[in-house]
Amino acid sequence: MSEPIVRLMGVTKVISSRTIVHDLTLDIPAGQVFGFLGPNGAGKTTTIRMMVGLMSISKGDILIGGHSIRKNYEQASSLIGAIVENPEMYKFLTGYKNLVHYARMMPGITEQRIHEVVELVGLKDRIHDKVRTYSLGMRQRLGVAQALLHRPKLLILDEPTNGLDPQGIRELRDYLRRLSREEGTTVFVSSHLLSEMELMCDMVGIIQQGRLVDIRQLRTSEGGRAFEETAYEVHDPSLAARVLAAHHPQIKENRIIIRGDRERIADINAELVQGGVRVYSIQPVTTSLEDQFLQMTGSEGHD
Repeated sequence: MSEPIVRLMGVTKVISSRTIVHDLTLDIPAGQVFGFLGPNGAGKTTTIRMMVGLMSISKGDILIGGHSIRKNYEQASSLIGAIVENPEMYKFLTGYKNLVHYARMMPGITEQRIHEVVELVGLKDRIHDKVRTYSLGMRQRLGVAQALLHRPKLLILDEPTNGLDPQGIRELRDYLRRLSREEGTTVFVSSHLLSEMELMCDMVGIIQQGRLVDIRQLRTSEGGRAFEETAYEVHDPSLAARVLAAHHPQIKENRIIIRGDRERIADINAELVQGGVRVYSIQPVTTSLEDQFLQMTGSEGHD
């Protein structure tokens, strides 16, 4: 197993004797789109500001690619591209000149790399137009292009879909998934939009009142939907429950619900058949992210 690209280790932020983020511990694997999900005011932006070095960490540490934000800020920050809140651009310049201007501040960015990121975010046809003529979605994409110029291992986006129309949200989602697949970039994206996170992310961490309350895998490594429960429709649920007693089954009408990943499905089916249970159908049980989120949260936190 490769080392996680991001490690948050007991990260705490205290402002004026009030704890905003509580003992946050989290590992994020490389090459995933990771969603940081929580109600407005849950501590998402505060965490991101600590990750990019815009805010000090009261306690704990954050490692980016093995480098401590507290002790080796330059090495850690060189692996990060970020948009915190809205991307700032010179509106009187073209998109291309904005990227050239930014590239001059970073060592080793070639003209070819500028063209690569423009192609990646789908701005090729408009890159020589002035930024003031861009829609909000196009400015977000230009911001992503700017953040990607130095080939960061980690791209951090704070509420990137704010203010975007449905088309802009869909385009941004497609670019981020493509980015993780084609460039191997890990994307850390915060949001309170449940449906978007479900479509965009491989994994989500749910934060409430500054505490991490759950981590959910939404997709398998092959890109399919992850699920944690399987329903077996059977002729005799009571008999099936006795046969599968070691797996802690739940009975729902004529179905038996078993927790566990897809690797166990064939084995459990074999146990049922050997136990004299007739199996009529096997289906994954997918709980929507919205249902999961609302089960766990319900009160507002503080940013």
